[in-house]
Amino acid sequence: MAKYARVFYQNQIHSVEVLNNGLLNTDHQWIPADAVTWLPPACGVMYALGLNYADHASELDFKPPEKPLVFIKTPHTYTGHKNISWRPDNIEYIHYECELVAVIGKTAKNIKAQNAMDYVAGYTLCNDYAVRDYLENYYRPNLRVKNRMGCTPVGPWIVDKKDVADPMNLNLKTWVNGELRQEGNTKDMIFDIAYLIEYLSHIHPLQAGDMIATGTPKGLSDVKVGDCVEIEIEHIGKLTNYIVSEQAFFAK
Repeated sequence: MAKYARVFYQNQIHSVEVLNNGLLNTDHQWIPADAVTWLPPACGVMYALGLNYADHASELDFKPPEKPLVFIKTPHTYTGHKNISWRPDNIEYIHYECELVAVIGKTAKNIKAQNAMDYVAGYTLCNDYAVRDYLENYYRPNLRVKNRMGCTPVGPWIVDKKDVADPMNLNLKTWVNGELRQEGNTKDMIFDIAYLIEYLSHIHPLQAGDMIATGTPKGLSDVKVGDCVEIEIEHIGKLTNYIVSEQAFFAK
């Protein structure tokens, strides 16, 4: 399985291939995986889906959408594997969202669904934290809900699309402090990846490195300062993240 990542090591950013015995950078130098800071493996625009699983919509007392509900997340919100995110002060509820992410490999403009998967480079994971206190009306994830610095863990790596036989049949799971809290399967998406590429590419050209975060199934719960949150997607990997206070995050 081909897996590609970005890491920070010895004051430099490296693009690496993730192998069983370590990380191999583009200069064919070995880097120890336990000595790096993991970075988001892609840094383009993230087109994120709301309510793309019917069971999640029902969990929130919403009707499943008839058209994709899409919002944009900007790179300053991303953080890497084994890094921290923060719980804002004076809120009642912030929850994880385990999501499969399709990473675009080349410019896609006005693409048809039958050709859409040709434009995917591979797949990664994201944990799309949401501050539920600030949700407005039907489903309007404003800046306070979804676009906070460091509150979108992405990674650890990108798995080449050739190594994922069927991205629309992958199990998803989330653990909080080792307790399984969320479980689903990508087959239950309302709008699949090919449809989303067609839909989005007719609104705005998708560029290499852009990402489509495809939504989350039911099983949400509040997370607290000190929690370890792990999301996993079959054949892709596991992404770990730690919740700290607002004061601790901005003091780092």
